[in-house]
Amino acid sequence: MPTHRYIFAAFALATAVACTNTDNINQPTAASSAETSGADTSDADAALSRTTNGALAAEVRTLAAGRGITPLKSPPPVRATLVRLGRALAFDKILSGNRDISCMTCHLASLGTGDARSLSIGQGGTGLGLNRVHPDGIFIPRNAPPAFNLHAMKTLFWDGRVNRDDAGLVHTPIGDKVTPKMTAVFEFGALSALPLFPVLNRAEMRAATGNELAAFRDDQETETWAALMKRLGAIRQYRVLFEAAYPGQRFDNMTFAHASNAIAAFLINKMAFNRSPWDRFLAGDDRALTDLQLAGAKGFMSARCSICHNGAAFTDNLFHNVAVAQLGPGEGDGADGHDDFGRMRVTGNAAEQYAFRTTPLRNVELTGPWGHAGQFTSLRAFVDHYSESDTKLRNFDVMQLEALLRGTVQPTTEAILATRDPLLAGMVFPATAGDAVTAFLTALTDPRAREIRGITPRSVPSGLPVDGAEFAAGPTSEDF
Repeated sequence: MPTHRYIFAAFALATAVACTNTDNINQPTAASSAETSGADTSDADAALSRTTNGALAAEVRTLAAGRGITPLKSPPPVRATLVRLGRALAFDKILSGNRDISCMTCHLASLGTGDARSLSIGQGGTGLGLNRVHPDGIFIPRNAPPAFNLHAMKTLFWDGRVNRDDAGLVHTPIGDKVTPKMTAVFEFGALSALPLFPVLNRAEMRAATGNELAAFRDDQETETWAALMKRLGAIRQYRVLFEAAYPGQRFDNMTFAHASNAIAAFLINKMAFNRSPWDRFLAGDDRALTDLQLAGAKGFMSARCSICHNGAAFTDNLFHNVAVAQLGPGEGDGADGHDDFGRMRVTGNAAEQYAFRTTPLRNVELTGPWGHAGQFTSLRAFVDHYSESDTKLRNFDVMQLEALLRGTVQPTTEAILATRDPLLAGMVFPATAGDAVTAFLTALTDPRAREIRGITPRSVPSGLPVDGAEFAAGPTSEDF
């Protein structure tokens, strides 16, 4: 397409957007190159294209800097012995009550560190990903969040119940039960504390019956962790791995904090990705983004999107109600217990009802379904939701959900809208703008994140089956 036609298309779209008093999300202003656009341009058009796109690229970099959207730094090196222990623990079903699920069962390397489901199926289930089923049709209340770039996150879990404050202190929902002795072990801030909690959750890993972990009351966290360490200590190879990972310390003097910290080390070492086309663009390569991606970047940076999705990981680490439907078994909230009040569950602040953590956007195209309950099975649909979100919520299409979840959508539309983030009010954009922003989001994918099956070990010290082992390949796979 000749350059003047790009400029005309951009002008027409900008005019349409301005007339509806909405955010400035525009189409491409010029082709970045004949190779990128597939266009048959003349030499004059190509020269003008490079000049025009160069100006747009400079504008996008300026907008990004203004939002604090910077390159993502690599995490510091982690000792190999700690990563090796963490990998074994993350994939070993020994950490679940009935030895039937591991941490990584719902964070599969072959599925972008997720499970491709709106809501995960935890302990008691069989199969993997979309083929996983539970005999009683039980789902986990929230979508399995991706494991990418967690070193850049201050708030963890959808409701932020594990977090690191500006002073560097780690906060968890069980207060001083995470003792100073335990926090002294943490090397990776809040992430070191995160693995302490899935092993306590009955639906996720511990189970309600059938094992010694299930026998503990829900408020006996310390006893549950001690029982897990007893399990691990009965396996000689784990004793060797722990003592290699923590030189000078004896296994018998360790707590589950050492295991949790090791899993965090594995996640940081193997799941940090910062070589996307966007990173190349920030480093000065004007041709790293396609025309549509560059236009989408400008729209994203100019519009309200980047007010919340900012920083190196494209998240403000805060919580917002973005007017998405509530579905699934819920967290025990509401009249029938099937609702999920989100951040309000942590803070008790009614203004934060239905608010959830701002999704980090790096590698986001790989991590669907999207939303705290996987409400959207298409990234494009999730982007489009932000245009007239009140209307979209009222007309939520349950048919995009798997059959067992379609009847679980809660009749809470007006309650959700009552605390919808004011940023979404009046936000309207045309379909072409959504196309551009969605294209930009694909530029946040590090190609290395597409193929990480090699992180899956072929075996683990317990000898239990490894979920995803059939996909294990490459020099980073190993046997324990």
